[in-house]
Amino acid sequence: MVSAAEQMAANTSWASLAKATDLRNRILFTLGLLIVYRLGTYIPVPGIDGAALREFMEEASTGIGGILSMFTGGALGRMGIFALGIMPYISASIIIQLLASMIPALEQIKKEGEQGRKKLNQYTRYGTVALATLQSYGLAVSLVTGELVQPDVDYWFFIASCMITLVGGTMFLMWLGEQITARGIGNGISLIIFVGIIAEVPAALAQFLSQGRTGAISPAVIIGVILMVIVTIAFVVFMERALRKIHIQYPRRQVGMKVYDGGSSHLPVKVNPAGVIPAIFASSLLLLPTTISTFSGANSGPIMSTIMAYFGPGQPLYLLFFVAMIVFFAFFYTFNVSFKPDDVADNLKNQNGFVPGIRPGKKTSEYLEYVVTRVLVLGSGYLAAVCLLPEILRGQLAIPFYFGGTSVLIVVSVTMDTIQQVQSHLLAHQYEGLIEKSQLRGKGRKRGRKGAARR
Repeated sequence: MVSAAEQMAANTSWASLAKATDLRNRILFTLGLLIVYRLGTYIPVPGIDGAALREFMEEASTGIGGILSMFTGGALGRMGIFALGIMPYISASIIIQLLASMIPALEQIKKEGEQGRKKLNQYTRYGTVALATLQSYGLAVSLVTGELVQPDVDYWFFIASCMITLVGGTMFLMWLGEQITARGIGNGISLIIFVGIIAEVPAALAQFLSQGRTGAISPAVIIGVILMVIVTIAFVVFMERALRKIHIQYPRRQVGMKVYDGGSSHLPVKVNPAGVIPAIFASSLLLLPTTISTFSGANSGPIMSTIMAYFGPGQPLYLLFFVAMIVFFAFFYTFNVSFKPDDVADNLKNQNGFVPGIRPGKKTSEYLEYVVTRVLVLGSGYLAAVCLLPEILRGQLAIPFYFGGTSVLIVVSVTMDTIQQVQSHLLAHQYEGLIEKSQLRGKGRKRGRKGAARR
C-alpha cells in the first residue's frame, strides 16, 4: 500500500507549475517576504560597535554563538534588527499552549473552534510582546556590560533604542510568518527558521573546508562529517514518511432500494506527528539562559560559570534536559494540537466509521490514544537521537563550527512539508482544469442538441 503522499506525488505533473497562476503567485509572495527577512538581518541596531562585536562573535562562533547564529540567520552575530529572531513568538506559543491545557477558562476557549483559536493567537501575540521586551532589555544591558556599544552613545538612549528596534523586529517577523502561512506556501514561522539556517550553511562549510586545507582538520574527519550529514538526512526523510495505518471500516448503506457495500480505509498516524515543533521548542528554551550570559560576559562569574559548566552546549546535563524536553513536547504537542484522540473518534463516529473490534466513541478514543502513545515512543526517541547524536559526535571530533541535528531536522522537515503543499496545490489545479474541461464539453453537447432540434 502506497501512502497518500506517494499517490499525490505520482499524480502530480510538475509541468503544470507554469500554468498554476495562484500557486506561482503564492511562491513569489513567499520568496519576496523571505528576501525582506534576509535584508533585515543586515540592518544593525543603532549604537553597536561593529568591530568589537565581530571580534566577540569570532571567539564565540564555535560554541553558543554558532548555535544562536544558526537560529537567527546570522542576525544576532551582526546584531541586526531581527537579532531576537522568532524565538519570543515560539516561547509565547509554548506558554499559551501549556496554560490552555491546565487552566479551565483557556481550555474552554480552545474548544470554541475558529473563534477560540483566534483568541489564543491574540494572547500569543501579547505574550510575544512581553517576552521580546524582557529579552531585548536583558540583551541591551548585556551589550553595554560586554563593552560592545560605541563609547559616545548615551546609556539610556541605547537601551531604549535597542529595545524598540528588537521588539519591533520580532513583531514584524511574526507578521511576516503569519502572512506567509495565510497567503504563501508552507508554514511561515518554520520557513523563517529554515531560511536562517540555510543562509549560514555556506559560510560555515567554507570555514570548515578551509581549515581542512590548512591541516587543522584531518581528511578523515571531513569525510566522516559528510557521511554523517548524508546518513542523518536519509534517516530523517525515512522517519518523516513512516506511517502507522489504522484500519477503518464503514457499514453498508441503503439508499432507496439499493444497498451499497461498506467501504474501508486507513487512518494514517505518522511516527512523528509533532514534526519539528518539539526540537524548536526545546532549543528555544535551552538557548535563552546562555544567550544573556554570553553577551554580558558573565560567564566568568561564580554562578554563571557553574551553570555553563553543567548546562553549556554538549555538557551531559544539557543533553539530558534536551532529551527530556524533546520527549515532553513531542507528547504534549501531539495530544493537544496535531492529533486529538477524542476529536478523531468523534469524527469517525459522525461519519459512521469504526475500528474493527472496537466500540465507537470512548473506546475508540482510548484505542487511538494507546496506538499513538506507542508510536510516539519511537517518534520521540527518533527526534532525540537526531538532535543529540551530532552534538555528541561534534564534541568528540572537535568540529570547529556548529553542526546540529536540530538544524538538519528543521531543514529536511520544512523542505518535505513545503514540497507536499506545492504538490497539493498542483493537484488541485489539475482537478480544476479537468472540471472546467468537462463543463465545456457539457455545454458543447447541449448546443449541438439545440442546433439539431432547430433543424
